[in-house]
Amino acid sequence: MSTVNPLPLWQPDPQRIAQAQITQFQAWAAAHHGAPAEGGYPALHRWSVDHLESFWQAVTEWFDVRFSTPYARVLGDRTMPGAQWFPGATVNYAEHALRAAATRADEPALLQVDETHEPRPVTWSELRRQVGSLAAELRALGVRPGDRVSGYLPNIPEAVVALLATAAVGAVWTSCAPDFGARSVLDRFQQVEPVVLFTVDGYRYGGKEHDRGDVVAELRRELPTLRAVVHIPLLGTAAPEGTLAWSDLTSADVEPVFEQVPFDHPLWVLYSSGTTGLPKAIVQSQGGILVEHLKQLGLHCDLGPGDRFFWYTSTGWMMWNFLVSGLLTGTTIVLYDGSPGYPDTGAQWRIAERTGATLFGTSAAYVMACRKAGVHPARDHDVSRIRCVATTGSPLPPDGFRWLHDEVGDDLWIASVSGGTDVCSCFAGAVPTLPVHIGELQAPCLGTDLRSWDPEGRPLVDEVGELVVTNPMPSMPIHFWNDPDGSRYHDSYFSVYPGVWRHGDWITLTSRGSVIIHGRSDSTLNRQGVRMGSADIYEAVERLPEIRESLVIGVEQPDGGYWMPLFVQLAPGAVLDDALLDRIKRTIREQLSPRHVPDEVIAVPGVPHTLTGKRIEVPVKRLLQGTPLEKAVNPGSVDDLGLLRFYEELARKRA
Repeated sequence: MSTVNPLPLWQPDPQRIAQAQITQFQAWAAAHHGAPAEGGYPALHRWSVDHLESFWQAVTEWFDVRFSTPYARVLGDRTMPGAQWFPGATVNYAEHALRAAATRADEPALLQVDETHEPRPVTWSELRRQVGSLAAELRALGVRPGDRVSGYLPNIPEAVVALLATAAVGAVWTSCAPDFGARSVLDRFQQVEPVVLFTVDGYRYGGKEHDRGDVVAELRRELPTLRAVVHIPLLGTAAPEGTLAWSDLTSADVEPVFEQVPFDHPLWVLYSSGTTGLPKAIVQSQGGILVEHLKQLGLHCDLGPGDRFFWYTSTGWMMWNFLVSGLLTGTTIVLYDGSPGYPDTGAQWRIAERTGATLFGTSAAYVMACRKAGVHPARDHDVSRIRCVATTGSPLPPDGFRWLHDEVGDDLWIASVSGGTDVCSCFAGAVPTLPVHIGELQAPCLGTDLRSWDPEGRPLVDEVGELVVTNPMPSMPIHFWNDPDGSRYHDSYFSVYPGVWRHGDWITLTSRGSVIIHGRSDSTLNRQGVRMGSADIYEAVERLPEIRESLVIGVEQPDGGYWMPLFVQLAPGAVLDDALLDRIKRTIREQLSPRHVPDEVIAVPGVPHTLTGKRIEVPVKRLLQGTPLEKAVNPGSVDDLGLLRFYEELARKRA
């Protein structure tokens, strides 16, 4: 593995290395905290995991984190789960996100872009003013620290204002994108019992308007804890009876008041895909996200006040929260609300050009779609300001690296990154001072003791193993909502290797220090970077009387594609004709998400289960990827081994 790509595709020049924040940080940390002055990134990374407390103290000092009360020590308890970071400290995330308003009041904090692709700026002073006004109104509505505030919103400035105002109050933010159907949203929001809901009347996607009035009405009916609903008229409709108008809450000129909360006070709730039931409601802390994102965005992404940060995302994906945190570094962030490929596949490159993006983040699937469609970014657009193209959602295939190098620029830093909603950050990826090898992530991230382990917990090099993290990270969940004894949290990450985080990805650590991700070792559906669980699909599809049972699988393809078939066992007498096919797809599109409409619907004789009645997803996925039956599943764990032969034969025919 380590000799597959002996020559790098790209190498940073000495000037770029010298100017990188990570280089300056290493020299400063060597002078003040005992970091190695020599040895470059590998030496710095080794120090960051061997001397965890010194490293994170250095991060807080380098980025001038303002603790309103001091911490007793950096790491009170390092046991996972349950590590205690900066006990005694109080802090506020929103205060740090708005600091640039003091020195750059009239410069843009946000650039709003819709499908017209014309950027509209929101200045730092205007962002701060709106956050101050809305935070005061939230307090007037009785919102207190720890209360949950929810957003059914697209990627628009109002969503950023609402998140920051919520954090300023010390309340807990949570959001879903408006292309999620009511059932998907309620499965998430009902768990956390929000007291306020921010919502739009609809959204625009692919040149069309999508009214969400009926969904919003259902959310209001089914969320009995709501004290207030705030209406944002994206499509221009009047505020429904009983709702508050956004403009009325954000018109005052009020200095924001930032509630100083404990370091481990909850900041937001993100959601897992819900593969085996309700989505996990993942709670991350104000302080943990603050320091992790300063490290990730300031050091790894090398972002600062002169940059413009564009990542194609929706508010239902952790990358939106990550994008908002660009504000922590004083960076201007680009908010695009619309289809990733409207009016044509090159749309995201046009947005990057018009906003002057210096870091452009997208999905590996988008890169491969551009390649397939014959898009030529450098020929057709001015992409000269883009220093880095970052990709996530799935591993970027080798052809994607080559295409970016050839079609965007041969001095382009390509950062394929990998992390998870679970930590709202990256385990491995961007390092501005290291070379890029085709098909590989540059290195594990600072402070992240990333390993590849075999089933017995033995470390592997140049071999595929389970992605594990052996040291705590500040942004690991403080808990799951509605998990009082912590058992669901423990079982999600710590049941395989006690005290060690197992993430659910297949990974190779190469002998030169780079990382290769091979996709999920579980059965999460990951479409264009947006994860959804199979349970959501089953619930919707199996309401149809013709469907007895179903099985949905997401299969990463060797060419970088993603095949998502839906297998259906029909009820007696039912036929999978065009009318039923259309109803299945329409059900998923309308009730869940248009991104998760299956590529194929295939009638099957039955759905295999474990002996305890759970649908078998991972073994079927392995079969469809070409794994022999005897290696894909333990025969003693299956209720009907004969059913698996059908999927094995299907894989053989497709191959």
